[in-house]
Amino acid sequence: MEQPIYTTRAHVFQIDPTTKKNWVPASKQAVTVSYFYDSTRNSYRIISVDGSKVIINSTITPNMTFTKTSQKFGQWADSRANTVFGLGFASEQQLAKFSEKFQEVKEAAKLARDKSQDQGETLSNHSQESGRETPSSNQASSINGTDDEKIFHVGPETAVLKTENEHLKSTIEQSTTNAKKWETELQTLRENNARLVDALQESSANVESWKKQLGACKEESDTLREKITELEAQCNEANEEKQRNAQLSVRVQELETELHEKEQELENLRKQAEIIPQLMAECESITAKLQTAETKSKELEGRTEGLQLDIDDSQQKQANMKGELKKFMDMLDGKIDELHEFRQGLSKLSVDN
Repeated sequence: MEQPIYTTRAHVFQIDPTTKKNWVPASKQAVTVSYFYDSTRNSYRIISVDGSKVIINSTITPNMTFTKTSQKFGQWADSRANTVFGLGFASEQQLAKFSEKFQEVKEAAKLARDKSQDQGETLSNHSQESGRETPSSNQASSINGTDDEKIFHVGPETAVLKTENEHLKSTIEQSTTNAKKWETELQTLRENNARLVDALQESSANVESWKKQLGACKEESDTLREKITELEAQCNEANEEKQRNAQLSVRVQELETELHEKEQELENLRKQAEIIPQLMAECESITAKLQTAETKSKELEGRTEGLQLDIDDSQQKQANMKGELKKFMDMLDGKIDELHEFRQGLSKLSVDN
């Protein structure tokens, strides 16, 4: 059973099979990319699935190499799939972790291959030793006597040796077949490795061209940014000019309103100017009346002064009359007192009488 040993998320790309230069997106968005370990086959695979579509199914071999082409992008070549896979990560840390895991899995695959080769060499040596022992057993059987005697005396041992010999022959044949397969796979791997080296060289050249294109794009981007800054400054100036124009429009409207008011005032003044002669005549008549009134006022003032003198004389006379009246009242009071005393004297005389 295969078990996932590491999982991450990345954008998946594949090299264009026709040009071997451009990258073709295998997923529209970031997908799950996992390392799987098969304990029965002792193998490792990188698998990625987008929905129901398998976009990466790459068995890791010791000859594979994971290359970092940028801060967040890495690639490796798969000779069996006859393609180059690329992964774009969201951060440098994810790329570094994936690269470290790739190296670990590659070392584990190398150890597994060495172990299988050691087992194959052990089986080959064992089969060769069995092949050497078989003639000696045949010689011993021929020395011991006839075929019937051989069967009678050494039958069980010969049967065991034949069984082992057949088993070893089948093992050797299988080893030979496996060796031929391995040679074929090795030749295929060498050819694929040569292709991958060419593809890697082309990708390196593409990286250089991409770097140049990136530099040109950066320069163009800087130029565009400067133009955008200039346009923003021009837009700001245009906005300020619009604000000024709006303020001037408001000021013009205010001045037009004031001019209209002044024209109305001027019209009113013109109307009033038409009434001025009539007002002047009225003013002259009023002036004549004022002069007459002043004359009368002066006459009245003279009369008022005479009346004031008369009032002062009358007040003086009234004050004198009040003084004389007071003296008369005092004299009258004295006379009344004398009369009262006289009455009392008369009453006393009448009482005496």
